[in-house]
Amino acid sequence: MFTALLLTTTTLTATAALPAQAAITCDTATTGGSTFYDGPSASKKYDARFSNSVSIPNLSTHTPQGAATWYNWDGSGKNLLLVTSYRDGADSQIYGIDPATGTTVGVVAVAESHVGGITVTKGWAFVSGAGSSIRKYSLTALRDALKAAGTPYLTQVGTARDVAGASFIGSYGDSLWAGSFNETGRGTMYEYKVATDGTLTTVAGGWEVPTKTQGLTVTANHFIYSTSYGRSNRSNLYVVKRGQKDLDAAQLSCFRAPSMTEGITEYNGTAYLVYESGSHLYAPDPNTLNVIPRLHKASISSLTALVP
Repeated sequence: MFTALLLTTTTLTATAALPAQAAITCDTATTGGSTFYDGPSASKKYDARFSNSVSIPNLSTHTPQGAATWYNWDGSGKNLLLVTSYRDGADSQIYGIDPATGTTVGVVAVAESHVGGITVTKGWAFVSGAGSSIRKYSLTALRDALKAAGTPYLTQVGTARDVAGASFIGSYGDSLWAGSFNETGRGTMYEYKVATDGTLTTVAGGWEVPTKTQGLTVTANHFIYSTSYGRSNRSNLYVVKRGQKDLDAAQLSCFRAPSMTEGITEYNGTAYLVYESGSHLYAPDPNTLNVIPRLHKASISSLTALVP
């Protein structure tokens, strides 16, 4: 049984000792000119790489958070972007968005949580649950729910897996990474091997992640983090060469992005970045620096070329 397997898997805490931190410099150079999004320019590097993409649904009721990619979701070769969204005191939601047309093909309700991360691998959708936990959902059940009328409720399979941190989630191959948001210092994430039944087995040794990490996508050679906190503050995007768990020892590049970045995912060589600033919680507030109701996109190669 899934629950029994969970109980036999070691859960690590986020208190592992990490080397002393040094300051990381982020490129803050801005264009000073007009942008393709609301508000002031974030940076030359951002504006040169990103552009507008698909709209996010239900911004009048929910606030978007995580992003994932689901290839061949319906068996006909079509692909989906998945975006999670929350509303305090109500069910959270998962949106299936066709990246080719921008159409929202379905909306599914799941149990309330902040749903800060989502990823798809090994036949499962893994979603941030309550506290520091990860829920799993059958892709077959999720597919049926997305095709159904209305907003059907989807129940998780088994018991949520408690982990060291699940503020954000990403995956590559049979590995899943999940970590903690830290407002005042660097966070920690761990790698988990994913079994065919969705069991997560912890790989020893934490990875240091940037302060205020909100989203993660993983490529063969890089981690790409989105970091943000505060509606009036610009965000940062970090491109980090995989291999070094100590962030100070890693090769990386950091540059400014518009305010309130959240999840980021890679689809077919393109990075799709979620913003929460377009939701009903933030869009009406004049203190929100950049109100962005759409995903932004950039070629992965334009990002990873910063750290070859």
